[in-house]
Amino acid sequence: MNIVKRIGIRCTSDGYSRRLLKERDAEQIDLLGANPPTVFVGKWCSRLRIIRCHNSNNSFSIRRKHHATPRAVLTTPASEPTTKKRVYTFGKGRSEGNKSMKSLLGGKGANLAEMASIGLSVPPGLTISTEACQEYQENGKVLPPGLWEEILEGLHTVEKDMGAFLGDPLKPLLLSVRSGAAISMPGMMDTVLNLGLNDEVVAGLAAKSGERFAYDSYRRFLDMFGDVVMGIPHSLFEEKLEKLKDSKGIKLDTDLTASDLKELVEQYKNAYIEAKGEKFPSDPRKQLELSVKAVFESWDSPRAIKYRSINQITGLKGTAVNIQCMVFGNMGNTSGTGVLFTRNPSTGEKKLYGEFLINAQGEDVVAGIRTPEDLDTMKNCMPEAYKELLENCEILEQHYKDMMDIEFTVQENRLWMLQCRSGKRTGKGAVKIAVDMVEEGLVDIRTAIKMVEPQHLDQLLHPQFENPSAYKDKVIAMGLPASPGAAVGQIVFSADDAEAWHSQGKSVILVRTETSPEDVGGMHAAAGILTARGGMTSHAAVVARGWGKCCVSGCADIRVNDAEKVLLVGGNAINEGEWLSLNGSTGEVILGKQPLSPPAMTADLETFMSWADEIRHLKVMANADTPEDALTARNNGAQGIGLCRTEHMFFASDERIKAVRRMIMAVTAEQRKEALNLLLPYQRSDFAGIFRAMDGLPVTIRLLDPPLHEFLPEGDLEQIVNELTADTGMSEEEVYSRIEKLSEVNPMLGFRGCRLGISYPELTEMQVRAIFQAAVSMSNQGITVLPEIMVPLVGTPHELGHQVSLVRGVASKVFSEMGSSLSYKVGTMIEIPRAALVADEIAKEAEFFSFGTNDLTQMTFGYSRDDIGKFLPVYLSKGILQHDPFEVLDQKGVGQLIKIATERGRAARPSLKVGICGEHGGEPSSVAFFAEAGLDYVSCSPFRVPIARLAAAQVAV
Repeated sequence: MNIVKRIGIRCTSDGYSRRLLKERDAEQIDLLGANPPTVFVGKWCSRLRIIRCHNSNNSFSIRRKHHATPRAVLTTPASEPTTKKRVYTFGKGRSEGNKSMKSLLGGKGANLAEMASIGLSVPPGLTISTEACQEYQENGKVLPPGLWEEILEGLHTVEKDMGAFLGDPLKPLLLSVRSGAAISMPGMMDTVLNLGLNDEVVAGLAAKSGERFAYDSYRRFLDMFGDVVMGIPHSLFEEKLEKLKDSKGIKLDTDLTASDLKELVEQYKNAYIEAKGEKFPSDPRKQLELSVKAVFESWDSPRAIKYRSINQITGLKGTAVNIQCMVFGNMGNTSGTGVLFTRNPSTGEKKLYGEFLINAQGEDVVAGIRTPEDLDTMKNCMPEAYKELLENCEILEQHYKDMMDIEFTVQENRLWMLQCRSGKRTGKGAVKIAVDMVEEGLVDIRTAIKMVEPQHLDQLLHPQFENPSAYKDKVIAMGLPASPGAAVGQIVFSADDAEAWHSQGKSVILVRTETSPEDVGGMHAAAGILTARGGMTSHAAVVARGWGKCCVSGCADIRVNDAEKVLLVGGNAINEGEWLSLNGSTGEVILGKQPLSPPAMTADLETFMSWADEIRHLKVMANADTPEDALTARNNGAQGIGLCRTEHMFFASDERIKAVRRMIMAVTAEQRKEALNLLLPYQRSDFAGIFRAMDGLPVTIRLLDPPLHEFLPEGDLEQIVNELTADTGMSEEEVYSRIEKLSEVNPMLGFRGCRLGISYPELTEMQVRAIFQAAVSMSNQGITVLPEIMVPLVGTPHELGHQVSLVRGVASKVFSEMGSSLSYKVGTMIEIPRAALVADEIAKEAEFFSFGTNDLTQMTFGYSRDDIGKFLPVYLSKGILQHDPFEVLDQKGVGQLIKIATERGRAARPSLKVGICGEHGGEPSSVAFFAEAGLDYVSCSPFRVPIARLAAAQVAV
């Protein structure tokens, strides 16, 4: 009886066990199981009695006495590891997973399962879950208990499907082992192909499929397995291959004979002994185990970590491992391999866009080892397989309702679908695809809104060449237009140099023979990428398109000499540091530094953005300081100005900055007023221009905020004194004395913001007078003016109260003097944590809050924006911070202050208007937070307004 109380029972769907457990007069039962269980879960029935126990592989069966059919399964004993499914099999017409399981099976595994389930020809295989990868990492990089047995069980299913067996020379089964995270990370993790070959198996494969094919597959496997699994540099194998080709007097790998390849295999096997001091592991099961571990470990490779950091990919468990039956594109001229997009990823045109290689394996295309041919090659030489491919593309678009990226292989005229995923696309392509699919009835508008990423719009706002016809005589080479846009920079030849030069503020063009995943950091730092080899679906092209970065690939006209750091084109040498321009839309490589122009809004983009505006609730304003910026903001869809920084106006001319310096250096209020009277007409004119540009839309003007030292000249003290003496007419002694009084240990926490206006009320008075004089003047001209005056850096309600009283007093005087009035608001910028905490008191004085998230982040973290660069890279690399908090809002700290202030402010003033005007206003994940927090608007750079509009719409969807 005591043992029964310690049994944990999981009921089956037939409900029998549930009923049994509820019966108070239950009959005796049999327990078929291992050792007595010790878990305490489920409900107990104290009247059950065990009459018999039997071993049965960690599971238990319960039945009534004399009942023939088991009715329930008990949980695994607590003393043994819990078992959950970690291996999922798939094959044509069946699968244990589906497309919704990306977090568990990775994108590749989930889509393989989905393709198989809808009846496409997918080579049978199995997927090891991302949770298993997570267990592997946490388990000291040892396969979790029981996982290997699950893998072998899944492999047995594949062997039954194929009628072939791993390691069997008579019926050889070869495998591919690929990575696959929940979010696509092209080329960042490892792959092994042709696994299962050894000297015995290759002989069996040769007898079955021909010697040349068998030994070509073997040498590829030895190379890839050595590089990926054993850590033997690929260059060691490449060197042996090139030497053999030179000795035979041939250029192409396909020219190697079966005898040549046998010789190469022996050399490759010797490379293992040379590099590792041990023989190549010939046991296929050992090969499989080592390959699975290698894929798991590639999750934490430097290139994968850097890619996740660059793309802000967080929260994933690890990579899944996809083990599939190999199909071969390198079995002669009736075989081949290819990669395609169901629509053009650059332009969005509804037409298959891809490449194909006859007698090749998939890595040859993806890695850019051979420059492939257009899909028409396949259409001409393999018409039946091509027709089936077209049908599959149509099925997949209809099923996934998206543009798909597909990898496929043709083995002896039979088509096999190897992979599908949502295709990476440029901004232009993304918008056109979304609009077209709505017009085709494939998706609705709300779905289309989610198909375009905010960074896609960022790409569309990038500049293009001013006059392409003007540089035609400077085009020195033509490559493939792999990723559109224009790029201008200085040539560098390594990823490390690209990152180093970029950190110095230089624009660079990364020039490589071909890129590899290790180049990811340099590719991201570069303005554009140029490669001598590789096609439109090579690593460089796919990664560049995903980032919206200009790329020209497969440029056969160039020769890259990495050692000498020189680019050879048509007999001319271009050295590191020289300027080069790339046109990623045409493939043109242009000598020199070509002028750029801003992009134009397309009809598709206008349509798409109109949909976003219909859906979103959050308003989008702009940060603009000049009439020109205001007009740009309005043209980009801004619904007003959320931040006009008045101090930026002071730098517009020498006369202005000299007047500001006279004001700063003034000793008495009269001297300050005299200087401020010189600034008044400048400010009034600027405000009038902004009000005119924003006719009918609100304009939030922040009073002077930065520390006064920012307006002083730069240089050594003597130089500063000389310049101020000339600007102000003061003596050197007076200037030295004034500088000493103005000096601050920490100016960003010193004499700035409302502290200036309170100490020097004449400064606030001048700015407010200029605002209202301009507002009334424009209103009298028929312009609808909606001014909002914002007091910066308040920490107490008394600071704000002082400035609000002053603002309203000046407004009344101006209205009286000009014989006209208008409505306006006075509010404050919440950028001090204390202000957020006493927001209810501050709201009694403020009609609106605008969160200055730059300073609020600075003061909440205690990080100086000017100095964070010294330690931020270390924090990001060690995972101490997931993002730069000045780029992506810290939702747990700064975000909570925003929520608290909003709730308390609106409790005191229900009509309180609340927005944000820091740099986070244009960052998509931050915009989503602000929308969910109930803010009324975000304000960002004029050029990021469309991005914020889309981000706000996606939150609403």
